[in-house]
Amino acid sequence: MSGLYPIKFKPILLDKIWGGNRINSILNKDLGKLPNCGESWEISGVEGNISIVENGFLAGNNLQEIIEVYMGDLVGDFVFKKFGEEFPLLIKFIDAEQDLSVQVHPNDELSKKRHNAYGKTEMWYILDAEEGALINSVFEGEVTKEQYLKHVEKGNLTELLHYDKTEKGDVYFIPAGRVHAIGKGVLLAEIQQTSDITYRIFDSNRKDDKGNLRELHTELAVDAIDFSHLEEYKTKYSVEKNKSSEIVSCNYFTTNVLEFNTAIEKDYSQLDSFIIYMSLDGDFEIVYQGEKVKVSKGETVLIPASLETFVLNPLTKEVKTLEVYLKK
Repeated sequence: MSGLYPIKFKPILLDKIWGGNRINSILNKDLGKLPNCGESWEISGVEGNISIVENGFLAGNNLQEIIEVYMGDLVGDFVFKKFGEEFPLLIKFIDAEQDLSVQVHPNDELSKKRHNAYGKTEMWYILDAEEGALINSVFEGEVTKEQYLKHVEKGNLTELLHYDKTEKGDVYFIPAGRVHAIGKGVLLAEIQQTSDITYRIFDSNRKDDKGNLRELHTELAVDAIDFSHLEEYKTKYSVEKNKSSEIVSCNYFTTNVLEFNTAIEKDYSQLDSFIIYMSLDGDFEIVYQGEKVKVSKGETVLIPASLETFVLNPLTKEVKTLEVYLKK
């Protein structure tokens, strides 16, 4: 028995030029003196921003240190064999008070070649959206590389982009190579590969706090973009109450949404992966081996792979949480 338990981490709060206050007002996190909190990194193995354990006997240790000690007991044997001491996912909340830049992320192959790093495939679950809030996901129609470069040069790239009006509960899958942007008024949960590589391709001539135009990565981005076109970019899914309902599954992660109002027994003895819960609405407790850990709205918790069976017990009338893990 490893002695491991459901682990919470101290949120890494990031001030962003486009950030707001909903990570406090909706997700109940203390922002301190941050004027524009754009991101809360809930679980991170990104170099320079590695999460610190907040609860239990491991408190004060960082994520990489506990992976070094517990290896497969923490992350799963197959996950440890594949990724070693590097945690494979970055888990965030993002609050866009203003439009984010239009950007693209390179895939694994290009990232390895250019940055000796993993690429960035990600997904978004919309937690809150002001009326009329927009999400950009790729182009409105068929676009060639030449057309794209002409519009970038003229500063009118947005004429080529596809925008969806978005609302609470919407899901978007953003594979590496897909041009995308979060519009103002959107609060979302993001699950992504462990990577902080972003190519910014359009930023509405926005200036930083020193009055400088923010850097664009036009040349780097053009080789990273997937110009193929789809008719639908919003993910379609259905939810069955009191059961895990899959919304996205890819080579890098599987994400379920779980809406429940009664105790649920979980048995993940066949999974061989850690499990992450992001509480989006309501409070619940994880009951395991005679112990309990409470998870409140806005909190994220990592269940070690060695903790294969447990019970999720609602503490409020209704609970909604995202459930994230890796499949073999």
